[in-house]
Amino acid sequence: MRSSRRSFLRGFASVAGVAAGAQAVSAQQHDHGLAAPAGPSVQTRQPVPAVAAALPPLSSPQIVPGVAEVVTPDLPKMPWRLDNGVKVFNIAVEHVRTEFLPGRVVDAWGFNGSVPGPTIEIVEGDRVRFIVQNKLPEPFTMHWHGLEIPVEMDGMPGISQPPIAPGATFTYEFTVNQNGTFFYHSHMAMQEMMGLIGLFIIHPRAPHMPRVDRDFGLILQEWSILPNNTIPNSLAMEFNWLTFNGKAGPATTPLLVKLGERVRIRFVNLGMDHHPMHLHGHQFYVTGTEGGRIRTTAVEPGNTVLVGVAQARDVEFVASNPGDWHLHCHLPHHMMNQMASMVGPLMMSHANMPRPGTMTAGLGIQSGNALSDAAAPAFGRTVNVGAEAERAVANMPANVVAKVPGQAGQPNEGMFPGYPQDMFMTMDSLVEKPETYGLRAGWTGGTMGMMTLVRVLSPEMFDRIQQMKIERGGARK
Repeated sequence: MRSSRRSFLRGFASVAGVAAGAQAVSAQQHDHGLAAPAGPSVQTRQPVPAVAAALPPLSSPQIVPGVAEVVTPDLPKMPWRLDNGVKVFNIAVEHVRTEFLPGRVVDAWGFNGSVPGPTIEIVEGDRVRFIVQNKLPEPFTMHWHGLEIPVEMDGMPGISQPPIAPGATFTYEFTVNQNGTFFYHSHMAMQEMMGLIGLFIIHPRAPHMPRVDRDFGLILQEWSILPNNTIPNSLAMEFNWLTFNGKAGPATTPLLVKLGERVRIRFVNLGMDHHPMHLHGHQFYVTGTEGGRIRTTAVEPGNTVLVGVAQARDVEFVASNPGDWHLHCHLPHHMMNQMASMVGPLMMSHANMPRPGTMTAGLGIQSGNALSDAAAPAFGRTVNVGAEAERAVANMPANVVAKVPGQAGQPNEGMFPGYPQDMFMTMDSLVEKPETYGLRAGWTGGTMGMMTLVRVLSPEMFDRIQQMKIERGGARK
């Protein structure tokens, strides 16, 4: 399977995968109308309004009256057409060339030119049809994670359906009778590690109470990409690129909210690691899982939620504390980019002059000597062409110097020899966009890996950024 992937991806080395999408859809969930507490001291059950249309409008776009549209930063929405009352989606499963950061090109697999795939957004009670075309060089099936649908539509290869052969098409059709945060993904295990996942949001017919003003969706993914490679090593158990919606910090687009608004963030995790998601500056409540809305009122405030593999977690909070707040996985290695095993003679530059040394153990990413036969290509440690011929070479100092903007001093001043040092690499101009307007100079140095920002803005600043997005051809959300 690995060799066919490599041949396939080489043949598409010049393909640029970028998806355009856009069509809002709707909302749903089970029969729960249970409210999340409005604050730490208020834990009450509130009935769903009998007439949702009577509710005053929200400040954000709406799918149905009183229900905010989900914003998925850096990902498009999946368009659909109506056919005799059925919402019809066309999905192509294919190679996608993407970028985690500007210049960091990755050859992954995605849906409709996007990694992760475009967000599906519908309403409880909808009848949907998905026409799935397999453009991969190997069989594929689609699983609708968390949905209660007929077994023939479940997407388990060999159980509910035969695998979809390369070049073939399969149609899934069912009615959704749930609402909440779900997702769609390949049910071939190695393909999952190549990027094949997308959000599947089903809104309720009436808003949960208290209703939210802003609703965001984030997909958590891990990748192992060795030096001089663009193809993920799906055999790896350790990862050096961690992404939100296919982007690594600081390329992740911040989440924008107005001061005082109630916010929902939906996390979905499909990888090999669990992720403790931490929000600065606020306390939140967990209000939903991959099974739908939490029914009980016995919810507790927190600021970190563990999102396990194959899980979804919805959190809600009132954005009462103005400022630019980090939202990130709290595993230390997941707050970094492009970690790699060190082999051969190592030159360290923690102090103001190089400090020679050696390292052959692979920085914990593997057991034993990094140059041993056990680390041969057959074990997935080296995946680039010609890796078998690699030999240890001296690594000169990287000469990447931590420089704080506006601060004078010698290179590496204040660093101590013999201790690990975090890189503080600013790249503000490389990731500039309207959503980063007004951030402190050098903000990118502390935002890497599975990290983004929740920006709690004044109405004036929020509207100014929205106008900037419109002027640059973006949508106002």
